[in-house]
Amino acid sequence: MLRRMSLGSFSAIGASFRSLTRSQRHAFLASFMGWSLDSLDFFLLIFCIKPIAAEFHVEVSSVAEAVFLTLFFRPLGALIFGAMADKWGRKPTLMINIIAYSAVELSCAFAPSLTALLLLRALFGIAMGGIWGVGAALAFESLPKEGRGIFSGLLQEGYAVGYLLAAAAYGALFQWIGWRGLFVVGAAPALVAFFVERKVDESPVWLEAKAQKATKRARPPVMASLLSYLPMFLFVILLMTAFTSFSHGTQDIYPTFLQKGLGYSAGLAGLLGIIYNVGSLLGGFVFGTLSEKWGRKRAIITAALLAIPIAPLFAYGHTPLALGIGAFLMQFMVQGAWGVVPAYLTELSPAPVRAIFPGLAYQLGNLLTSRNLVIQTKLAERWHTYSPVLLGTVVIVALVLAAVTACGKESRGVELAAG
Repeated sequence: MLRRMSLGSFSAIGASFRSLTRSQRHAFLASFMGWSLDSLDFFLLIFCIKPIAAEFHVEVSSVAEAVFLTLFFRPLGALIFGAMADKWGRKPTLMINIIAYSAVELSCAFAPSLTALLLLRALFGIAMGGIWGVGAALAFESLPKEGRGIFSGLLQEGYAVGYLLAAAAYGALFQWIGWRGLFVVGAAPALVAFFVERKVDESPVWLEAKAQKATKRARPPVMASLLSYLPMFLFVILLMTAFTSFSHGTQDIYPTFLQKGLGYSAGLAGLLGIIYNVGSLLGGFVFGTLSEKWGRKRAIITAALLAIPIAPLFAYGHTPLALGIGAFLMQFMVQGAWGVVPAYLTELSPAPVRAIFPGLAYQLGNLLTSRNLVIQTKLAERWHTYSPVLLGTVVIVALVLAAVTACGKESRGVELAAG
């Protein structure tokens, strides 16, 4: 059944891509690469937590504070870059954003102390916070509404591609270049800015809105605009709090669980990371495609609830094979639910604040769950085991996500008009 669903998804993806113009393909590819390589830079730290702790002679939970700071400051980035994109355009903002997070990632390679690294990861959080909302606005304002769920699954799986690349880089290169060398590799995304400059056109929806400005009264300030949509904004924040708990709660601690909890080597941890990120990719494709038939809400709820029976194998597998199967299936469901998010949030977002509304809500969800990894790590250190922490996280968060999603409205196929 899974094979038939995957083949159907790939067939739908191929047909959708063939229907796009060159300009639409370039806009989507730029957004996808920006998000993928941003994810790569985030997850390089996740894989390197244990060796960083060893170099600076601190507990793993102390280095986990770097992840907390990245998530904590992401809303500030969403606010800054989202406002820039609504005022000056999606394309130039995306270029600046990509260069910013690449420069900070390179700086991390030369951090002389844990304190310096923590400060740099806070700056990285600001840069990372902008990329999702700006990229999603550029992509979905350029693409046709037909097949939007399919492209949503593809775009969100840029996150899984970044995680997969981080796993591969860690498994293949860590023993040769160490964690500092990996951060140097993480500066490569800056090259994407050249592609955006040369190949990508500005969002037609944003250009239309700009052209209409002369005949409209001046827009209110950004915060006033957001407050005018307060009920929907609060719902999306709550929804993204559940979503970020679902993803970060199952992904961020897992490499540490494999290396510190189970004693697996960097190579084996990297290999398992590749395996479960293949599951992420497939899940996003499948459920993104299914959301075109089922609707956004049903696809999200189904993926969330199916994660629960997989949780024991994911957390308590006693062999690398069992853990690989459990992690593959878990991330298939986690990223399956997430594959619907870019389309769902873009469709729920009011046109006048489309670049800032979804991205800021997403990153405020990250803010509210930013200490998840620190809490999970401290519990694991206290109990001397990671498995019950992982199991409890999946069950609780999956149920909450399904319940919150059920309270929202369906949005499949709405028109994305200019504001």
